Amino acid sequence: MSRAADTRGRTAGERPGGPAPGRRGRPRSAAADSAIIEAVLRLIEDGSSIAELSMERIAREAGVGKATVYRRWPGKSALLLDVMRSLDAPCPPLEGGSVREDLVRLLEFLRRRGLAGRGSAVLRTVVSHVRSQPELWAEYHETVLRARHEALLAVLRRGVAAGEIRADRDLATLADLFTGPLLARALRPEGQPLPEGFAEEIVDTVLDGVRPRPAGCGGRPAADSA
Repeated sequence: MSRAADTRGRTAGERPGGPAPGRRGRPRSAAADSAIIEAVLRLIEDGSSIAELSMERIAREAGVGKATVYRRWPGKSALLLDVMRSLDAPCPPLEGGSVREDLVRLLEFLRRRGLAGRGSAVLRTVVSHVRSQPELWAEYHETVLRARHEALLAVLRRGVAAGEIRADRDLATLADLFTGPLLARALRPEGQPLPEGFAEEIVDTVLDGVRPRPAGCGGRPAADSA
């Protein structure tokens, strides 16, 4: 075959050895990512509902084009998941000394980082929406919530081993008793504040109810007096 015939046999834009390589996209801008996340947080803090958070409005608030938002997130639910993640931080290091001190440290971390301030507004607005999307909720649970829960359970197991917590208590239920008051206050529509010292109050109240009690008759814990 002649060189001319070979050239005519190729489709337009095709190069010898295969099709032309596609263009490389522009690098993703971390500044744009942050601007979009921050825009969603501002809108939620200002009282916007999930229905009012259109991708167009988010892009306008962030000062970017709508295409910029869609290049990063396929839809609003995926974006809201990353908004929730943006408020997360690694659990604080636990010294492994006093069980009470480690519990207070964990709950104070939740009060300050995950629940206080804008975190409360995001929880009230976003959690129910993300939970309605099973795959997104499972991903959030695995990437954020599980680590906190496991850290709390580890402290409680240490408390049982040290004799500071009764061994007949279900630790998963006990973990809920520690974190429940924080979540309950954060999710109330009026946004009830989480004051300084609230973590200590929760820990002392719950621990007081699960400490081993002096044995009564027959080796059973003594009954509470009326």
